[in-house]
Formats: sequence, structure tokens, C-alpha cells
Amino acid sequence: MAGSKQLEQTSKSIDSSAHMITTARVPADKPVRIAFSLNESPDDASPENSFPLAFPELDQQLQPLPPCYDSKESMQVYKQHCKIAEEYHEVKKEIALLEERKKELIARLEQVEKESMDAAQLAKEYAELTEENRTLKLAQTQCVEQLEKLRIQYQKRQGSS
Repeated sequence: MAGSKQLEQTSKSIDSSAHMITTARVPADKPVRIAFSLNESPDDASPENSFPLAFPELDQQLQPLPPCYDSKESMQVYKQHCKIAEEYHEVKKEIALLEERKKELIARLEQVEKESMDAAQLAKEYAELTEENRTLKLAQTQCVEQLEKLRIQYQKRQGSS
């Protein structure tokens, strides 16, 4: 019975103050509940959670893992990983901007090529129309000469009759 009272006393002391840890000998067949806290903050503010996803746009596997606070090397690795993740993010942003610029340049090139083809087509059409105009002027000149000859012949007939 003394062990049971001591266990109850231990449970009460744990429940009443999370800062106080007491120990008691507990029989092996009894369940044990141990609770303690190192600070006044709630459980969701644990050290692991004090480093939220610093880079939410990164894939989960690329996220820097929270460091072990007791190890300087772990903290250095974490800082280095954060720096690399930041550089990676900057490179991805730059790639996105360059891809957008590439799309703009391709669209502009296609427009220039289309205008160039239009200009070439217009030049070809102009050459064809110029040749047709020259041919038509020549035909007109021949028709005017033929008309003049016919007038002269007509006047000669009128004068001889």
C-alpha cells in the first residue's frame, strides 16, 4: 500500500506543477505517466517547431532540417543548408525570369519573321505589278499608234470620196 500512496503522491505533484519531477519506485505491472516541461511555452513551440519551413516553395525533401541545438556543427550545417536553399530559390526565380524573357524574344522573333515574310511578299507582288504595268503601257502605246494609223486611213478615205 505504501508504494500505491507514493505513486499517487508522485502523480499529483506532476499534475500540479510541470516543472517538478519526482521519482518513485513503481511496480512493473503498473502503467507510468511522466510529464515535464522545460519552459512555460505550449508543446507546439518546441525547438523543432521554432524552425518552420523557411522555404515553403521548396520540395519537402530539400527543406533544411532543424539543427541540434547542442551542436555547433549542426547549427553550421543548418545555416549552410539555409544559405544553399536561398541560393537555390534565387536561381529558380532567375530561371523563371529568363524563361519568360525567352518566350518574349521568341514571340518578337516570330513577329519580325512574319513582317519580313510580309515585306518579301510585298516586294515580289510589287515587282509583278511593275512588270504588268510596263506591259500594259507598251500595249497602250501600240494601241494609240494603231488608232492613229486608222484615223489617218479613215481621213484619207473621207478625202478621196
